[in-house]
Amino acid sequence: MEPVRRQQLIDATIESVAERGLQATTISSISKNAGLSSGIISHYFGGKQGLIEATVRYLLTNLKKELIRKVTPNTNANNRLMFIIEANFALVQQRHDTTRTWLSFWAQSMHDAELHRLQNVNSKRLQSNLAFSFKQLMPTEQAKQAAELSAAMIDGLWLRAVLSQSDENQFKHSEKLAKSYVHSLIKQFGA
Repeated sequence: MEPVRRQQLIDATIESVAERGLQATTISSISKNAGLSSGIISHYFGGKQGLIEATVRYLLTNLKKELIRKVTPNTNANNRLMFIIEANFALVQQRHDTTRTWLSFWAQSMHDAELHRLQNVNSKRLQSNLAFSFKQLMPTEQAKQAAELSAAMIDGLWLRAVLSQSDENQFKHSEKLAKSYVHSLIKQFGA
């Protein structure tokens, strides 16, 4: 039963943060959304902070799973780069509750050491995944630069789509722009 309850609480946290923002989200609002007693949050997560951190890890894991689902050992570097972009613009990353939760976490990460650490993990993972593929297409220094530029472009395009409260078409357009940008970097720096 524990995995089911933990997931209920994570889902309720996403819902509460999307409705109220991270600061206004309370143990009471989460437990109410989950339909569970507030004591269960302390039991499973040690309190609100532990649940917030678990929720961020859950969102990060979903992003990772979206990429892993597409990549095979035979995936070439160019396709892998496209899959990385697609994972960052996947439907789950476009959901209203998910986008609001990501934005709340990003904003709070400037004030919370553990959320900042998790944001750094996310940022470094994206750059590392991009660099791994770019290194197969260009020299190492150019690959690192291309990864950094691509990560900034992906994050920026996603953020603009979210902040403009755009629909799925805007996310598709942003994904297309990111892919075009990565292709231009490959052409500029490498193969």
